[in-house]
Amino acid sequence: MKLLLPAALACLTLSGPLALLGADAPAPAGVHVKAATPIHISHGEEVNLADYFVPGKMMIFDFYSEYCPPCRAIGPHLAQLHAAKPDLDVVEIDINRPGHRGIDWGSPVARQYDLQSIPHFVIVGPDGKKLAEGDEAYTQVVNWIQALPEAPGV
Repeated sequence: MKLLLPAALACLTLSGPLALLGADAPAPAGVHVKAATPIHISHGEEVNLADYFVPGKMMIFDFYSEYCPPCRAIGPHLAQLHAAKPDLDVVEIDINRPGHRGIDWGSPVARQYDLQSIPHFVIVGPDGKKLAEGDEAYTQVVNWIQALPEAPGV
């Protein structure tokens, strides 16, 4: 199955609370472990990404909405990636508040991270340093998905 997901859908810049996981930030302290499947958080509420960091794992934070066709298309592939790579953890961040129909651009989390398009990925290295965001992160995620043994066409 071939998915067409334009990289422009993931084009944003780093701002706000993501600075906590910036280039010079150490990994936050805490006891976090990778779940069997990607966890889904936020439901429109503000979120601190550092609260979901799993030390020693590459992290993909995926901002999405159930009303976003490209988000729905790539979601199952992110779950495959999460399952296939023990050194990688996916966290799904739902930007929609409960009961909101359509993409909730006015939600607290969408405003917190100044989201202009979704899906929007942030990749954080095992040491807690942000490695990529926007187009660069999108390209990396697609490359990882395509490198899976059962590689879907993304």
